[in-house]
This record gives sequence, C-alpha cells and structure tokens, in this order.
Amino acid sequence: MPHDHHDHSHEGLSPSGHPYRADDDTELSYWQVMEIALRELLIEKGHLTAAQIHAQINAMDSRSPANGARVVARAWIDPTFKAALLADASAASRSMGFDIGPMHLIALENTKEVHNLVVCTLCSCYPRNLLGLPPDWYKSRAYRSRAVIEPRKVLSEFGLTLPDETQVRVHDSTADMRYIVVPTQPEGSFGQTEEELAAWITRDSIIGVGLPQSPQ
Repeated sequence: MPHDHHDHSHEGLSPSGHPYRADDDTELSYWQVMEIALRELLIEKGHLTAAQIHAQINAMDSRSPANGARVVARAWIDPTFKAALLADASAASRSMGFDIGPMHLIALENTKEVHNLVVCTLCSCYPRNLLGLPPDWYKSRAYRSRAVIEPRKVLSEFGLTLPDETQVRVHDSTADMRYIVVPTQPEGSFGQTEEELAAWITRDSIIGVGLPQSPQ
C-alpha cells in the first residue's frame, strides 16, 4: 500500500515534510531599531539612496574566500605585489579593487621554517572583506581557546601535521587588526596563470589550518 508522507508530520518536520524552522517574526532588537532609524535618516537627508544601500548589501553578501584566493595567487606570481602585500596588506588588497574599509590587514607568509595560524580568542574577528563569513568552527570556544594552547594538535585534527622543525606562530585577531596567511606555493602549481592558481587556494589555507590543494 502506498505510504503518503504528506498525511502526517514527523518529529522535527513540518506537515509538508520539510525541516521545521520557527518564524523569526519576533520583536526587533535595540540594534535593529537603531539600524532602521539611521538608514531612514540617511536616506531622508539625501546622504544615501535606498539603491546605494541595497547595492552595498549585495556587495557584502558576495564576499567569499575566492577574493582572498585571488590576492594570494597574485602574490605567488608577482614578487612586487607580494612585497607590497607583506608590507601593507590593506593597501595591496585595495589595489586589486577589494573594499577593505578601515580594517588594518596583515599578511603572514608561510615558509619551511614558520607556519602561521590565525585565531580570534575574544570572539570571531575575521577578514570578512576577503573571505566572507567565518566558518562555525572558527567562532567556537574550543578553537578559540585550544589554538593558542595546543596549536599543533588543533592542526592535526584538521589533517595538517607539520615537521617538528617548523615553528607554529599563532596570531590573535582583534576588532582593528585582521590577518591572512600567504601559504607556500605547492609543487605542481608553478607556471600556471593567476586564475588557475586561485583554484588551488582554499579558505583554510588562508587561515592557516590547511594547505593549498590541487583542484584535480
């Protein structure tokens, strides 16, 4: 006999069979009210238009690790840009057209001698302008506390085991200062174009918990 799943609901599912999710039509928070008031005031005074605000929201939503990968790929093939990136990552990223805002961005180069790992022990400060939203594990208390205490063990849990002679340096982000890692260019990627190289560079390698991976 046919079994109609639409006739009844299961635990955690709506009658239509989709996962249940409560509506978010709760009262606005203080900060949400302030945002609406400020936005409407800026529009009313002619400082911004609704279209400009909408465009900026879309630009923010489009940020992803692909932006950071482009920056690293440029550093791999352009020694002059790499030097500029290590000297002033904010300015170098802006030169590629990325909106960094007032953020003080620092680029850290991985070598055979040093491996850099990025964390935010206070909350979840992260280079969102280049990488988009942080992964859930980056915001977790476990990562924020353990990364500074036992970084090698944390890295091993991500599948990254470093030689004993490689020093691990942990960098704690703040509200004013964020970090990106320039991983070592892997064998097999030399001679490729910037676009091809960007496909090797993962979000995790720009945070320091992983290494570049062949797109194959």
